[in-house]
Amino acid sequence: MRTAEIDRDATAERFVLDFIEGWRAPADADAFADFFEPLCTDDVRMIQPQLPVLVGKAAFRERFARPTFELIPDLHAVVHDSSVAAGGEVVFISFTLEGTLGGRPVSWPCVDRIVLRDGLIAERRAYFDPTPLLRAVVTRPRAWPKFLRLQVTRMKGTS
Repeated sequence: MRTAEIDRDATAERFVLDFIEGWRAPADADAFADFFEPLCTDDVRMIQPQLPVLVGKAAFRERFARPTFELIPDLHAVVHDSSVAAGGEVVFISFTLEGTLGGRPVSWPCVDRIVLRDGLIAERRAYFDPTPLLRAVVTRPRAWPKFLRLQVTRMKGTS
């Protein structure tokens, strides 16, 4: 293995540790964004179900972090596994997102595919089935006002 590949693998492995730390128990949306923004490129792309593609650090903070933590304030991740693809520029992380929605626990499994550029997140693509989250929203009337408000805000943000 060449020195450059070893360096990229070490950078990717360090990123996984940062990911675990950042998702352990964020205090709030701003703390979460403050932790992850320095780990992102300025043109970071965030791709996941139920959201339009978000580009840039401001979109990450305003259209992902704030709305997500408004709906599930105690959201955190339990990381199960990770792997670094050949070349060390792509990292896969398997985890479960957990928190409280409408006064009751909610969780769903997720896999993030993260492309690193110079050690920073250039792209994050989340793979998960949104059904458990949507089912939780539908069956918890206490969550409806926040969820509807967030949907209206997101629709305005994409027009």
